[in-house]
Order: sequence, then C-alpha cells, then structure tokens
Amino acid sequence: MAPTIHATCLLIGAVGVLVRGPSGAGKSALAAQLVEAERAGGRYAQLVSDDRVAVAAVNGRLVARAPSEIAGRLELRGFGIVATDFETAAVVRLVVDIVDLADAERLPEPGALVTTIEGLRLARQPVCGTGWQACAAVRARILAERFGIERENPTI
Repeated sequence: MAPTIHATCLLIGAVGVLVRGPSGAGKSALAAQLVEAERAGGRYAQLVSDDRVAVAAVNGRLVARAPSEIAGRLELRGFGIVATDFETAAVVRLVVDIVDLADAERLPEPGALVTTIEGLRLARQPVCGTGWQACAAVRARILAERFGIERENPTI
C-alpha cells in the first residue's frame, strides 16, 4: 500500500488537486465548494479522497487514491461523515495549501509556488481559508497551468 498523507484530493477536469492543511483548516469544505462551483459551471469535478490520501510516484507523476476504508466518504465538520461519489484515482498536478492569513504572502515568490511530494515537483497554490477567494485562486491557478500563463511580478 502506498504511503498516506493528511490531505483531501479532488479531480477538476483532468487536474488532480491535493488540498493540505492542519486539522480543522477546512480541507473538506474547500474541496466540496470547488466541486460544487465547477459543477455549477458545467465542468467535471469529483472527490477522490477525504482526510487521508494514498500517494505514489508512478512514471514521473504523483497518483492519488483513496484508502479503501474511507473511499466514497466525506467528513462535514459539525454534521458527520456522508457517502459521496468519488473517482478511484487522480494524477495530482496542483497542491493547495490552506494557510493562516498571517502566513499568507500577498505576492509570493516563484519558489513558494512549487512543492515536492514523493520526489516530484508540483505546482503549489497557498490560499487563506475556504471561501470564494480560495476557490477563485485555485481556479485561476488551474487555468494558468493549463494555458501556460505566467504570473506578472509587479514592483510595488
């Protein structure tokens, strides 16, 4: 069995998104909001795994799967665990880290926008909380990666 990490994974189109953050940060909530927003826009989105994600480097890609004991389950804090549809695997192309507002950089350096998991370098997007701004940042990063859009580095 592949090692597991404390995270939530979802699939947006063909992009696997791994959401990390401390317990109670809102990983499940952000994943659910992203899935809902994508579906509302007529785009495909689905949960892969909530709370624990099995990850493995396979042919230069990070593959994420749900451990069998939690597959198809999503924890909604304050409500409980619910059954949900899920994808069996995703190739992770973006790592979203939920960070405290005090730790968030307004204009992060390029080096802060990459991370390494299982020896593989991946795009990283820090977000504050789980609201619409976090969803917008994730969506913008997916589009930027898909279309090769480079971020401007304005001097302020």
